[in-house]
Amino acid sequence: MNYEEALNWIHGLYRFGSNPGLERISELLSRLGNPQNQLRCVHIAGTNGKGSTAAFLASILEAEGNRVGLYTSPYLEAFTNRMAVNGYDIDAAELVRLVEQVRPHVEAIADTPAGPPTEFEVVTALAFTYFAAAKPDWVVVEVGLGGRLDATNVIVPAVSAITNIGLEHTQVLGDTIEAIAGEKAGIIKPEIPVVTAAQKIEALTVFRRISAERKATLYELDRDIVVDVISSSLTGVVFNYKSPWHNLQNLHIALPGRHQARNAALALAARELLPGKLNESAMRRGLAATRWPGRLEIFSHKPLVLVDAAHNADGILALRDALAEGLGGRKLHLVLGILGDKAVDEILALIAPLATAGLIVTRPDNPRAADPYQVAELARHYLHGAPVVVEEDISRAVTRALSETKEGEALCVSGSFYTISEARDVLLQIFPR
Repeated sequence: MNYEEALNWIHGLYRFGSNPGLERISELLSRLGNPQNQLRCVHIAGTNGKGSTAAFLASILEAEGNRVGLYTSPYLEAFTNRMAVNGYDIDAAELVRLVEQVRPHVEAIADTPAGPPTEFEVVTALAFTYFAAAKPDWVVVEVGLGGRLDATNVIVPAVSAITNIGLEHTQVLGDTIEAIAGEKAGIIKPEIPVVTAAQKIEALTVFRRISAERKATLYELDRDIVVDVISSSLTGVVFNYKSPWHNLQNLHIALPGRHQARNAALALAARELLPGKLNESAMRRGLAATRWPGRLEIFSHKPLVLVDAAHNADGILALRDALAEGLGGRKLHLVLGILGDKAVDEILALIAPLATAGLIVTRPDNPRAADPYQVAELARHYLHGAPVVVEEDISRAVTRALSETKEGEALCVSGSFYTISEARDVLLQIFPR
């Protein structure tokens, strides 16, 4: 088996869809010797900001001299981005070896009443097996979907962290904030401390109740931990941080957007709850060194060209606020590709009015992609005279938008991970790093 064959086998499991539950992943990991039990982990759930929070925490731990595994999804450039140690993705040959090790067990389980493991379950098993062999000091694990029945929820972490909570995947998680918070709270383990950046009282009420039931000490941003943004621009954010353990002034992060200060604070609090002596210098260096592609990622300054992975209403709101603060009067060209199971009209209402130079609607490479012509028709209600056009091919949409963007203007590509993944390929050829 070569790398391409291994990927084809993994992605072929997509046909089994999403099937929440821990029976199959537990059986698969048992057959593999329960590698997850060999790991010291931090578990991160939430609606938006999980990846950024995980990246901040991993960087802080690395700055302290630890060997750190990081498991995230989805990926932007290559499948191997999903599992890394100290910033180095899993080697392609190692992934092939792991697939050959895991595949017979997957096929054996598929013939049992439990049914075939899903793609995410298999990838999670691959990751835990990989980390068990790599023997990092810590592994930062991002939840895939929800929490309670997510395949990652077989771990017993040292700390759990939950980012903000919004309405997403309502067909799976429930159509209220309370229901979704209940699913996310599934990662709260008995007597394991938990920290959250949630702001909605409906979510906080759920977290407080479940934490109390499980005797897990809960720490909340805005109550136990205070974040004060000093300055924010497209070059980064400076903020002050106060917790029960530290009072840190003028912390700097290179990820733009005020919302990233909350993600960074959540990571700081998670680190403070872990065992081991705290090192303020390492905390500062880890935050400042954090890079996370696809989050207000800038490719050019003249003209300003950036991409952002915002793909739901809360994410788009954070993007809108960051753009409103950072554009500095520039006219904005917007390329937008959205999935049809998102709140399309709400997303457009938030972001389309900023497209003062025009909007190009494109189609993400995903079966769930929204019809770009229907999106364009909706978008026209929110633009005031700026042109709205459809260019289904993402590569051509980005190239066209870039050709129309003048030096003193700005271009932003957003709406879905699938959209910006392809857009980044185009932009990296034009603006090589």
